[in-house]
Amino acid sequence: MKETLGQRIYRRLTDVPMWALWVLVAIWAIPSFSLFVNSFRSRDDQLSQGFWSTFTDPGQFTTENYSEVLLTEGPTNLSNSIVSSLAIAIPATIIPIAFAAFAAYGFAWIDFKGREWLFIGTISLLAIPLQVALIPLLQTYVGGAHLTVPFTEKTVTLVPDLDLNTRGGIAVWLTHTGFAMPFSIFLLHNYISELPKEVMESARIDGANHFTIFWRLILPLSIPALAAFAIFQFLWTWNDFLIASTMLSGGNNADLPTTVLIAQLAGNFGEFEHLLPAGAFIQAFVPLVVFFSLQRFFVRGLLAGSVKG
Repeated sequence: MKETLGQRIYRRLTDVPMWALWVLVAIWAIPSFSLFVNSFRSRDDQLSQGFWSTFTDPGQFTTENYSEVLLTEGPTNLSNSIVSSLAIAIPATIIPIAFAAFAAYGFAWIDFKGREWLFIGTISLLAIPLQVALIPLLQTYVGGAHLTVPFTEKTVTLVPDLDLNTRGGIAVWLTHTGFAMPFSIFLLHNYISELPKEVMESARIDGANHFTIFWRLILPLSIPALAAFAIFQFLWTWNDFLIASTMLSGGNNADLPTTVLIAQLAGNFGEFEHLLPAGAFIQAFVPLVVFFSLQRFFVRGLLAGSVKG
């Protein structure tokens, strides 16, 4: 029996001594551990001594940093920004999954004219850098898109002026949704196209239409791939700084996500820089919960469609 990619990876990992893996894990975890320790230390202790001094002086530990970024009113409070981050990340994760699942099923199992070329064109959008489209998108969200008809003075409005950069996080999750579609369609198509053809044919013989097949068969069988993409997309949108800081430039500071506020947390002349470790761990808590909740699907979904059984 031919060895699959997953079996080869597992065999190679089992050949590595366990102590070597733990050494690598320890080295990799040192920066995160030092950040975690510093989040419980005062500003003076952070500036005067390294994090290892807490092993000989446990009295340095304090929860004041977390109290200030969660409970104290003022520019250092991150409570509202956590809600804003959720309001951006959740729609920007669910919407691409919903649209991409339909599109992936269509590309995989519905035979229509130009399917191959349309699929290639969709996937080729992965080559477009996000950064080059931010300003044109922002101009479209703020002022709309208008086209002047050649040889006339008529102007056709393609997109009206919706002023989306001042309407909460709508502009942010619309941008995330648009740029996530090519990758999500590619990932889900690879998985859905490898599902057993006999199952689809049996469903059609029983009188099921495409929507019934998609809802009753494709979605339950595609949970690993959907979960893998959900992890990717949620982590990307939750940790995003560039899109949020660009698209929310004209909005209220209360709508800013945690990544933008943490970048501003140091304040003038670094007066609040001691709060950065606590803010970073608060910001990282939700992605960790999402990842560990869905990690059992992660490897299966990541390798979806990469090998044939």
